[in-house]
Order: sequence, then structure tokens, then C-alpha cells
Amino acid sequence: MEHPAIDSPEELAAFKALQEKLPGLYRQVVEDARRRHTVVVIPSLSLDPDELEKVSGVHHYEERLLYTLMLLRRPNTRLIFVTSQPVASSVIDYYLHLLSGIPGNHARKRLTLLACYDASKVPLSQKILDRPRMLHRIRDAIGDTDAAHMVCFNSTKLERSVAVQLRVPLYGNDPALSDLGTKSGCREVFREAGIHLPDGFERLSSTEEIIDSLVELKGRNTNLRKAVVKLNEGFSGEGNALFSYQGGPERDGLRAWVEQNVHTLRFTAKTEQWETFQEKFRHMGGVVEAFVDGEDKCSPSTQCRVNAIGEAMVISTHDQVLGGEDGQIFQGCTFPADDSYRLEIQDAGLKVARVLAKKGVLGRFATDFVSVREQGKWKHYAIEVNVRKGGTTHPFLTLKFLTDGRYDTETGMFRTPSGNAKYYYASDTLERERYRGLTPDDLIDIAVYHGLHFHGAAERGVVFHLMGALSEFGKLGIVCIGDNPQQCTFLYRKTVGVLDKETASRADKASAE
Repeated sequence: MEHPAIDSPEELAAFKALQEKLPGLYRQVVEDARRRHTVVVIPSLSLDPDELEKVSGVHHYEERLLYTLMLLRRPNTRLIFVTSQPVASSVIDYYLHLLSGIPGNHARKRLTLLACYDASKVPLSQKILDRPRMLHRIRDAIGDTDAAHMVCFNSTKLERSVAVQLRVPLYGNDPALSDLGTKSGCREVFREAGIHLPDGFERLSSTEEIIDSLVELKGRNTNLRKAVVKLNEGFSGEGNALFSYQGGPERDGLRAWVEQNVHTLRFTAKTEQWETFQEKFRHMGGVVEAFVDGEDKCSPSTQCRVNAIGEAMVISTHDQVLGGEDGQIFQGCTFPADDSYRLEIQDAGLKVARVLAKKGVLGRFATDFVSVREQGKWKHYAIEVNVRKGGTTHPFLTLKFLTDGRYDTETGMFRTPSGNAKYYYASDTLERERYRGLTPDDLIDIAVYHGLHFHGAAERGVVFHLMGALSEFGKLGIVCIGDNPQQCTFLYRKTVGVLDKETASRADKASAE
């Protein structure tokens, strides 16, 4: 069967027709949890390949969407999960074991796993489009396309084309609106939403504009110590660079000094250099904004969703755990955000969500803030919106699926059906050289022996992800769920301690060599 060419008017029309099915499909599933339904998961990281290269073990990040396997607790839901490389059977068994009240064999019968057997850097969605037989297999597995939809990590024209060729709607943002999630686009959204953002400039695309902006920022605020230069499509802080005004004049001769020193930008990504950054900035565009300073500073975020019928809602708040030399790299998060400002950022995030909903955005996204305490009160600066699933998506949904609880917008807390409050500490970046060589089976053996697993009855414990990255990169994801923040931190430290102890002989041997 002939398919419309990618990005053609025919494809755009076909996609629009498919998307118009989503509201009706959504209402059917919400009203009847036992209704037959198929979810097609395409966890493609369709992002700038150079930026992806900066993330250790990134080709295993498709596994972050394995939390969707917990949708199989609905007895008539079928799931089709497609990956670049096959996922280890022990990893699949690990997730199916987390299902409460559903026999693993019953869930396994409703799960279809497909792989392209392609470890190249090409996005998974492109790999699927390049394989007509794979598209045919997915279509066969779907069956009734009127009772199916597709989900993905982020939405680009590739995911749009896959959805059209599979003839199922995409529960995700229309790629035509992707600019709203760029560093430039989100600054414009913040202004429209009427919330604070750092002083700065967007829609820049040249070194000259970077210099002009750095000079103007310092001219507006002579006390400014640093500024941030960001690539429009950078993520996890890896596309950021810091410029220091230290040693420069406040006014006279400022422009000449900036021109001479702009190449001293300090890049968040260790592999980045001025020459390559300049080229990316010309190609991708970006922003320059004031670095938000403060002695008492934190980095919360608000996760929101616009559902298939256009309703904007807050679904969680987090405090981000940031690392790297300048504290710009996302390493993990704690839920919920601190109670002294939790509801404030919830309110600001909802304002952003309502603006995005009016513009037609669909699905999950997170608004990140930098917050500083000034004269006893918190001031929150919105710095970016990730119009896609991100580092705070899978831990929250893991908690929700495991406990059947809900987020209470009145308090900003998550409560189980029995009324118990739940917290978690989550990280995508537990990484140690000594962990290299551990397989998913090894990890599961260690977890079982030391009791590092989620206890359904107590509704607390440890859930692992990114297990595929462990052997090659020594990298692992973890969600520690508990009854209070201290318990979550204890579980995390205990897990790290156990893994360090179990790999001690390997580390000692390596140091001896």
C-alpha cells in the first residue's frame, strides 16, 4: 500500500484525521477500564544526534518507557513495544512481576515485543520507517486500528509519519508545535503565561547576537556575575554554557572585552568546544539569559498534562537534583517539591499548561524553574519547558501504576487509596566504573538477595530501570519509594552501598592493575 510522503500535504491531512479520533477514544477508555484497547509504544529519542552523544548510554534510554508495561494491569489492554535492539527477557519479567493482581502469564500474552536489531545512532522511528516489513508486523499486531493509539518519547515528523503509516492516532504533541518546547519558544510562552523568567534574549542565531546579548545583560545589571548561553534544542542541561563577567569592566570597554572573551564560555558538556558550539548555535539557534544567583537556591519543576480532550492539569511537582561543575546537569529528582513552595510552582506550571493547551499542545510536559529565597520569600524563575516525556515522567508514573494512588492538587501530595502519603527519590544517572560488566540478571540476583525490591503490601521499596545500560556503561536508573523523604534517601544510599560492596573485588582488582 502506498503511503503519503513524509511532510507532504497528504500526510498532514491524514495525521489530522487520525488525531480527531483521540477524544472519542479517550472517553471510551476512561469510561470503561475493561474496554479492549491497544497501545503502541515507540520510544524513539528523535533529538539532535550531537546532543544525544553527550549522554552516557543514551541508546538504552528507550528502556525508560518500559514503565508502560504496567498498563497491562488493565485486563483487556494490549501493548506493542518496539525497540532498536531486543530487551533482555529478564528485564521484561522484572516489570511484569511488578503488576499487582495480574498473573504474569496473562500479561505476557497481551504483550508484543518487536526489535529492529539496529544499534546505529539513527532514531528508532526512522529505523521503523526504513523497514516496510516491520511496519507490516506492527500493523498486524495492532489489528483493530479504531481501538488503538501510539505513544512516544517526543514527537517529531518521524513519529507523525509512523502514526500515519500505522493508521493510529498519536497521543503526543503535534510536531508542528515543537517550537514551543525550544529554549526560545518557551520564553515566549512564559511571558504569555505572566510568570517570572530570567532577563534575556531569544531567537538568536549568531556569535554576534550572543555578544550583543551578553553586553546588554551586563549593561542592564552591573552586578550580574554570569550569563547562560543555551542551544534551542539542548536537553538535560547538556546544551548550556556559562559566561563569566569576572575580571571585565562594568561599562566602558565592555563590548570589546566580551568580544575577546566570548570563547571562554564554560560548557556543561565535557566534550563541547567553542568552535563546535558556535556552529550548532548558528544551525539550531538559542538564547542568552542572566544566570539566576542566590545563596538559597533550588531547582523545582512542575509536571503537567493536556489530555486528549484538551484539559490542562498538574500531575506532580519535583525538586531536581542537579550536578556537574556548575549545577546545570539533570541527575535525578525528589517528589514532591518542598512544601514551602510546592503550591506556588504548581500554580505557575498550570498557567504554562493552560497557555500550551490553547495552542493545541497534547500530552505530558514539565516546566523547570530556578527558585531563590529573597527576604524570606521564594521567587521562581521559569527557565524551560520540555514538551515531551522527561526525567520526571517515568518515576511518577511508576509510583502511580504501582499504588493506584492519585496526586492531590490541594496539597501537592500523592496519596494511595488507603490515604497514605508517598514520596520518592529517583535518578537516571547512578553510574560507576565498577558496575560495568554487571548484567540485568546479576542486578536482579543482588536485589533479591538483599531485599532491594518493591514490596506491594507495604507500598515501598526500590524499582530499577535502564538496566540495559549497566553492563556496558555501569549506569543504572532507580526509583526509591517510601513513606517519607528520609526513607527514600535511606533506600537510595542502601542500594548504592549494596552495589558498591558487591562490586568491591572488581574495583580492587582494577585499581591494582
